[in-house]
Amino acid sequence: MNSTARLLAGLLASASFASIAHAGEVSGNVYDATGTRALQSASVRIVELDRSVETDRSGNYIIADIPAGTYTLEARYVGAEIESRTIEVPQAGSVSGDFDMRAIGGGDILVVGQAANLSSSLSRQKAADGVESVLTRDAIGQFPDQNVAESLRRLPGVNILNDQGEGRFVAVRGLDPELNATSLNGVRVPAPESDTRQVALDVISSDTIESIEVKKSLTPDMDADAIGASIEIKTTSAFDRKKDYYAVRAEGSYNDYSGDITPKGGFDFSKRIGDDFGVSGGVSYYERKFETDNVESDSWKKTDGGLVYSPTVEYRDYDVKRKRFNATLNFDWRASDTTVAYLKGNWSQFDDHEYRRRTTFDFGDALDITGSGNNVTIADTQITNSKGKKEGGFTIERDLKDRFERQRIRSVVIGSDTDTGTWKFNWSASYAKSSERENFSVDPMRFAKDFEGDGAAIRWDYSDPRVPTYEIASGADLVNSASAYEFDKLELTTLSDSQDREYAIKADLARTFAAGNGDFTIQAGAKQRWRKKSYDFNVSVFKGYDGDFTLADVLGEQTYRLDGISLGPVANKNGSADFYRANEGNFELRKYDSANDSAASDYSIKEDITSAYALTRWDSDALRVIGGVRMEHTRNVLNGNVLTERDNKKFDSPLIETVQIKRNYTDWLPSLTVRWAPQNDLVFRAAGYKSLVRPKLSAFAPKATVNEDNEADFGNPDLKPYEAWNGDVGFEYYFSGNGAISFGAFYKDVKNYAVTQTFDDYTYKGTLYDQFKTTINGDSAEVVGFEASFSQAYTMLPAPFDGLLTQLNYTYTYANGTLADGRKISLPKSSKNTFNVVLGYEKGPIDLRLAGTYRDKYLDEVGASAVKDRYVDNHFQLDFSGKLKVLENLRLTLDVININNAKYFAYQNFADAQRLLQFEKYGPTFKFGARLNF
Repeated sequence: MNSTARLLAGLLASASFASIAHAGEVSGNVYDATGTRALQSASVRIVELDRSVETDRSGNYIIADIPAGTYTLEARYVGAEIESRTIEVPQAGSVSGDFDMRAIGGGDILVVGQAANLSSSLSRQKAADGVESVLTRDAIGQFPDQNVAESLRRLPGVNILNDQGEGRFVAVRGLDPELNATSLNGVRVPAPESDTRQVALDVISSDTIESIEVKKSLTPDMDADAIGASIEIKTTSAFDRKKDYYAVRAEGSYNDYSGDITPKGGFDFSKRIGDDFGVSGGVSYYERKFETDNVESDSWKKTDGGLVYSPTVEYRDYDVKRKRFNATLNFDWRASDTTVAYLKGNWSQFDDHEYRRRTTFDFGDALDITGSGNNVTIADTQITNSKGKKEGGFTIERDLKDRFERQRIRSVVIGSDTDTGTWKFNWSASYAKSSERENFSVDPMRFAKDFEGDGAAIRWDYSDPRVPTYEIASGADLVNSASAYEFDKLELTTLSDSQDREYAIKADLARTFAAGNGDFTIQAGAKQRWRKKSYDFNVSVFKGYDGDFTLADVLGEQTYRLDGISLGPVANKNGSADFYRANEGNFELRKYDSANDSAASDYSIKEDITSAYALTRWDSDALRVIGGVRMEHTRNVLNGNVLTERDNKKFDSPLIETVQIKRNYTDWLPSLTVRWAPQNDLVFRAAGYKSLVRPKLSAFAPKATVNEDNEADFGNPDLKPYEAWNGDVGFEYYFSGNGAISFGAFYKDVKNYAVTQTFDDYTYKGTLYDQFKTTINGDSAEVVGFEASFSQAYTMLPAPFDGLLTQLNYTYTYANGTLADGRKISLPKSSKNTFNVVLGYEKGPIDLRLAGTYRDKYLDEVGASAVKDRYVDNHFQLDFSGKLKVLENLRLTLDVININNAKYFAYQNFADAQRLLQFEKYGPTFKFGARLNF
């Protein structure tokens, strides 16, 4: 052993407090009956003393300060037979108490399958301090979903918000994903995107995950920046199993829309090297090609004659290729009998290459609008106004976006956990970085034709509220002529670089005193976080081409499938980028616009958080009480650009002033959590605590963006953090077999919640903008609701029905707030009703699961008035997962995602009807493959 290793061993051994004397103790581990898997959160109890502990993720436990004597030691686990034995505890000595648990009715427990996953999840939920839901994977080694976000949607009170048909952001109890906090192996995960705090969990593969815990109530030892939930993702550990483990997966993925078959595969392992050292990890790769058909509209209008129409309609055809690559590598070392040290690393990469063909009908200047009801005809007729100038007509634009972006999340954490039964000492140091980068994106290249008295007319049918259709009433030859559409504009993103990194160090120390019929613990800790988020955006704007360049020069074919709609002539996928590279010198650069758009979006923010806490804890078999207070001090340094417009004929760029603003504030956050279990199968919980969510960093930055249509987007450095008082009460009843029923109610009183609002014809600091968008603090908000769940493995039924399994949960959330102007709204992204249903069957070689998930409509964006608000319609999706065991270690798999072809629909309530803002459909995705473990 070299000198560095000896020094580290000495430090870790000294941290074990092994020299501190105490009375007798009992320690051991709990495994399944096969001796394969450690059982986390098994309850081990000394009956005569009414003292109990839960096993850690390695299945280990220790109970100290036990008077010498004869005792009954009992182990319990959901879905397992109760195991007990008699032990003799010597004075100042140690005795071993290991358990191998078996399923109720005999048989091995928790090795593979849905019932194993259910039993593990319920055991962790039961043992938790506060309100918590847990998702664990079985020993086969994989969730059936495409990413972590989709894996979470089966939990009580959890739903997801989709992006182009894939789960992306996690909503807990119907609340905005911005109100959640996410960590990976205890490391807070920064956000790759430039405009959000929330972590898009589609970046992280589900293949390398051991468990996900959704903690809906907080204790003082937890970071306080969560109002929805703290989502804690954990990867595998070599000490999760007693035996070595290897698994290989190979799959194909087929999208019904694109018709492409793409690969998915992975490998994960767990290896013990001697009794005290282990290494685990894995890699996974998933490529998916799919297509999306989309139609969008701007805010609807009404003519003086009462005719309702859409001033802008866009038809979009997306072709998308996504690749996910994940790798984890973890080292665990049992430095002493009481101390485990670890080093955990994670690397995730998400590539998204998107082609978008778009046809836009712009009727903003149209004057000839006729029709009745849902049938409207818009013609390009012009009139001469009183000044002799012609007005009227419309524009049709046809453009292509060719964008490639790469997101990465990487993290590493080192630390150790010491538990002597009397003292606990934990420390960790971590680094995490997330990024999103584009280096060359055509976003977009646009061709346009102004129809001004050319005899063109478009007839619209709005009878389908989701998909307006059109036909060309006159002028079809001109409307559909590719050569009529001349080059109009190119926006070339040469760099879009979002960086978000955080360093952190923390330590916790606890001392437990054995008392009467329980344990009393005093605990304290501190944590320091250093975070910096920045965004650097560079764009070249071209308006004009030296020569002839029309859509006909890059003509392609469409693959649009919405019934009754044609995009007309469109650009091909690669033609725009290729043409630019071949003719770069002929494009006319707008220096002023390029400099303005590039500088306006740039920002950087430092956020340093110093926190400390103190708590006391009482533990007995029946009662657990945790009370304390947490302090968090936040320091911000905000940097952005304020742009002053100048005559773009005289200057190549606006006047750019770099602005720096410093802020700091301190929050004191008390909490009290009570867990009462009057009998083994019944648990009552109550929690009250204060928490906060800091402002979205991009909205916080002192920056401004104004586009060519005089539409402004301003940051607000005066934003205050959300502050919330939270209350939770509930109970859980655990069946004698593998199952449980639970009910919980929650209340949140929120101050300073933030909403992004858009105003039309708004004057800000002396300048009139056609549209003005910014984020402001609301007045107050109230969140109240309840959640109920039922889970059961029906092993008590006669064959073949003893393989059935169900999981049902429902959440109701009332979340209303008041804006600064007094208007009442639902909190953005808040769904009133959500539910999840899982019907499973697991018997012999067959493992089947049908999962349905539903969320109610929600307010997506707040407008200047109620009729300008944007809503997203309700969503129900069915997914299927099936496995067939063909050999002892080989299973064939089939997953079908979005069986019912669930769609996305966003709308505004205008003129007594839902009016389209966005509609998308995707088609189902099929995955098939094989999994081998040994």
